[in-house]
Amino acid sequence: MCAATGAMAQTSLNPSVRVATPLNQVNFGATSVPPLPQPEALWPDPFGWNTWLRDRGVAFLLDNVNEFAGNVGSVTPGYGLRKGSSNAGQYAFENDTDWERLAGLTGFSTHAIVVGRYGIPASRMFGDNVAPSQEIYGAGGNVVVHFVYGYGEETLWQGRFDVAAGRIPFLNDFSSNPLYCNFMNNAFCGNPKASSDNTAHSSYPDSNWAVRFRVRPTTDTYFQTGVYFDQAGIYGNTQYRTGFKLNGADINGESMPIEFGWEPVFGHGTLPGHYKIGYARDTVDHQDVYYDGYGDAWALTGLPRRRDHGANAAWFLADQMLYHFKGGAKDAGVTFLGGFYYNDEDISMRSQQYQAGFLARGFWKARPLDGAGINFAYIRESALAAKTQELQLQQGILPGNLLNGAYGPQSYGMNLEVDYQIHVYRGMTIAPDFQYYFNPGGQRVLRDTAVLGFKTHIELF
Repeated sequence: MCAATGAMAQTSLNPSVRVATPLNQVNFGATSVPPLPQPEALWPDPFGWNTWLRDRGVAFLLDNVNEFAGNVGSVTPGYGLRKGSSNAGQYAFENDTDWERLAGLTGFSTHAIVVGRYGIPASRMFGDNVAPSQEIYGAGGNVVVHFVYGYGEETLWQGRFDVAAGRIPFLNDFSSNPLYCNFMNNAFCGNPKASSDNTAHSSYPDSNWAVRFRVRPTTDTYFQTGVYFDQAGIYGNTQYRTGFKLNGADINGESMPIEFGWEPVFGHGTLPGHYKIGYARDTVDHQDVYYDGYGDAWALTGLPRRRDHGANAAWFLADQMLYHFKGGAKDAGVTFLGGFYYNDEDISMRSQQYQAGFLARGFWKARPLDGAGINFAYIRESALAAKTQELQLQQGILPGNLLNGAYGPQSYGMNLEVDYQIHVYRGMTIAPDFQYYFNPGGQRVLRDTAVLGFKTHIELF
């Protein structure tokens, strides 16, 4: 478990953990580089090589996340949908190197991850395409090794200034929170799902050429910004199947986010919180969900969709520990989670997302590393996309073939998730999980339904 955050310490969460950690909680030790990640592991030091490497500034991590889910509720008849279950997972291999310790390069470190992914989410079987029941699926190219990111990072003045450059996922640093991956539904983990609606915002496990700057004027505040060079077909096999196609020939714009964060600790140092507000503008040409190039409905005219230049996104995310269990670890308590995300509805499927929930850890003295969570999301679909879907139905287009693959006009949907995380052994957790879908995929034509499953995480070393 990740003591600083209470999150299941998935390898992929390390960048967002570092964003969410104020300076007064970072022990830089003898170097200017933040400490290398060292989650609890099944084999923390096999044959002593882990200690030998870390003493020289080199860390390797290997983990597996697996998510199983099945639909136990009703399925809407007449659309070819069905009950069923599926499995999805990811193995990830990470390297982090402190080059100050290894070669004397003050403040410099590098970070890289490759993954392999498998499976699909069960929610597709009952018609949802908005909040996948298993967040770990997809975008891995269906290959044995998929390159996620690789970048260099320079940290100066004990963390007051930090700059990173290389192949970086936009959403690793912005609108992220490692606490969200205590859950399995993609509405929550690893970012609010609406954040990846704009394909100019690269999402793990895909990345762009980018440079990112972060300044911490005080120990509990930060400001970060950057430029991410967007590439066409970010989630398509042509560009990103293996992730090793690193040329910039198809760069078609830039995304420029800004984010302000406040990370106070109340209750005499026992109640940590994280508050962040951000905005992003891009210069990419997006396909309009309703209008053609002449300002008419493309669903009626049959003309190509209008290209809208640039789009906006904004977000506010917060988590705050409300109660700390006396005598427990730093993350032993009850924490509130909440957030809001906005997208331009003329280019997005999810125009708004609201979410709120609670996490609790350390409430059972006999099992201090177990945890429980409940989270709720409300996702508002684009009203313009719904108008297009209505027109498509009038034109005789069959359900399942509408814009966004919908079975009917999409308006809003809600997701409820409850889980219990069982700390099985050092580096191993299993979390039985219950989800309930109200208007699956934001489609009122589909019946509400329930999903049961579990999420496992094994950190091997």
